[in-house]
Amino acid sequence: MISVGASARPYGRIRVPAFTGDEARAFDARAVRELGVPQTTLMENAGRSAAAVLQFLEPRGRVVVLAGTGNNGGDAVVTARTLAAWGRDVVLIPVGSGPPDAALAHGWQMPMLAPGDELGTERALAGARVIVDGILGTGLEGAPREREAEWIERANAAPAFRCSLDLPSGVAGGTGRVEGRAVRADLTVAFGGVKLGTMLQPGRGHAGRLVAVEIGFPPVRPRDCGQWMITPEWAAAARPVRPAATHKNEVGALTVVAGTEGMAGAAVLAARAALRAGAGMVRVVSPASNREVIQEAVPEAIFVAREDEASAAEAIGLGRATLVGPGVGLDQKAERALLVALEHGTGPLVLDADALTLLGEGRPCPLARAAAGRSVIVTPHAGELVRIHDTTAELALADPVGTARAAAEASGVVVLFKGSPSVVADPGGPVWIASIASSDLAVGGMGDALAGAITAFAAQGAGRHEAACLGLHWTGRAAHTCEKGVGLIPSDVVEALPAVLRETGPGETDLPFAFVTFDQDAPR
Repeated sequence: MISVGASARPYGRIRVPAFTGDEARAFDARAVRELGVPQTTLMENAGRSAAAVLQFLEPRGRVVVLAGTGNNGGDAVVTARTLAAWGRDVVLIPVGSGPPDAALAHGWQMPMLAPGDELGTERALAGARVIVDGILGTGLEGAPREREAEWIERANAAPAFRCSLDLPSGVAGGTGRVEGRAVRADLTVAFGGVKLGTMLQPGRGHAGRLVAVEIGFPPVRPRDCGQWMITPEWAAAARPVRPAATHKNEVGALTVVAGTEGMAGAAVLAARAALRAGAGMVRVVSPASNREVIQEAVPEAIFVAREDEASAAEAIGLGRATLVGPGVGLDQKAERALLVALEHGTGPLVLDADALTLLGEGRPCPLARAAAGRSVIVTPHAGELVRIHDTTAELALADPVGTARAAAEASGVVVLFKGSPSVVADPGGPVWIASIASSDLAVGGMGDALAGAITAFAAQGAGRHEAACLGLHWTGRAAHTCEKGVGLIPSDVVEALPAVLRETGPGETDLPFAFVTFDQDAPR
């Protein structure tokens, strides 16, 4: 049985946009002005959808609705009116510079506190079971003004369940930045698509459980939004399907160039992850001293000694995709192994860990030159990203989407920037946002497993950005099912891959509404 308030697994339909604040406002304006969708219809659908989700999750007690100005305030009034019509005890508090649109109340007489009624406000907030945050919308730039900041502080101080409409007031819609006070929501109901700022830190930490609902918008065109969610339904549809009549080389032969002398663990994890993600044939190129460990840990893989350059080149040439980097080292032998892979690899090339340092700016063969004319995927964390792109770790972490996009455009490669959340930037295309993120994944070796899975999907025929997204989603999903908490290790994720790869569809949610398009638990 699914417990109320917690998704059994992440839920997401095939196309879920992650709008910046500017994109959301432009898309709303296009729907109204170009396509003739009445603004009041969008408000009505938004407010009623939020009310339905809230009523299902928190069906009892007084609801205090804080309604600002503009569309967000209108959504709040419709939410209040709908709950009142359903019999809830509702108090509406106008908190904007002007009164809310009375026409949206449809004649329902809800208790409304007058500005300056401090005693009434304190009593209402103290007695609230639920507070609906409709104070600020996607138009926020910088810190909230003093008036809104005071209401945000009051909402946070109240002992109530807090539900934000579209995004928590005080969170920047495009970046997730919090420059002043921001509502700490238990639930955020987003309209028409996720707002990017609620997926990025620190905004994600303010949003709580994140639910996106369809409210009658037109279809989102590629030029309407530059960011999309990697959802369960998208990943299930994009995953390569193995033909009924085939053989091991056709379903995905790949080569892993990994491990330095006496350090075989990274090669083992990457090779095992590739096999568990569906690769039909895995060859491992590593120092001869690692042969016994690798062959014992991964007997299904073919071992090739790195010192035998001719055999290593042949193994790389036989693969439909090649992974270089996990634990490979930074010495001249490692650099030579990378150059052999660049010379003889014929399919997609996945570069991780040490390979990114070997291809850094100022090295003999920097990334942009190595990637010229190739299908390349790189998987840096912040420290590695600064080696291949002109930025700082602080700037990259503050703007992961913008930094990953700039790095992809500059180098011509797909950039999977690992973080919370991880993002995938495709040169000339959108940025894809992981729908699964957890601090449980912060364990050494997890990147090796991720790189192995990505290479397996590339070897099976997935395009380079699809392969990166698929590896990211399915390893995250595998980690989610393990339920090991801080005790999670990469081997757990590797062994869980076959089970999650059998999953189909959008996942599961306890919300019984067809208009729900995305549902993600609060981060942990």
